[in-house]
Amino acid sequence: MAYLCGKFNIISRIQSPYSKYYISIDYGTSNPTSMGLWGLYNRKWYRVADSYYDGRERGPRTDEEHYQELKRLVKENIPSAQPFQAVRAVIVDPSAASFIQTIKKYGRFRTREANNDVLDGIRNTAAELNAGRLLFCDGCHDIFDEFGAYVWDSKASDKGEDKPVKSSDHAMDDMRYFVNTILYKQGGLRVGGDENRA
Repeated sequence: MAYLCGKFNIISRIQSPYSKYYISIDYGTSNPTSMGLWGLYNRKWYRVADSYYDGRERGPRTDEEHYQELKRLVKENIPSAQPFQAVRAVIVDPSAASFIQTIKKYGRFRTREANNDVLDGIRNTAAELNAGRLLFCDGCHDIFDEFGAYVWDSKASDKGEDKPVKSSDHAMDDMRYFVNTILYKQGGLRVGGDENRA
């Protein structure tokens, strides 16, 4: 498997206030869209809640419908009088240009284009998982399902290439965007997304 997620990474959702929030999104119209809400508490990052919509099974969503789901995820999971302002940024795959424009149109969220380097992202995410700095609240079922299916592509390996199988990887991708964009700089320097960084 590309990642190893033992039981130690899965916790009951804590009620303590998180000091920072980010949302990471792997976007699709007919393909699945995965959104993860991340919160910082005691120098560790928690996937507090998430949303997963498979347009292949349920019909495609428009950008406006995805945006409404983004708002719902925030309002239902951030205990604040101004939950939208509590989100530091929404991290989105840069190929999702139309959805990024929809988010910007309403002015509620700051957007950041994700660092989409696959191999560095996998290495960096594995490092965070193994160090116990990336934790998952027990209601995030879709990402747990993907952990078991996220494997290296054996056919690519036979050709000397390192890449994961492109299937059941949408929550994996949004997690990778979060880690590689917020916790690491270009070049692999870990910055941790700590209290003093935007």
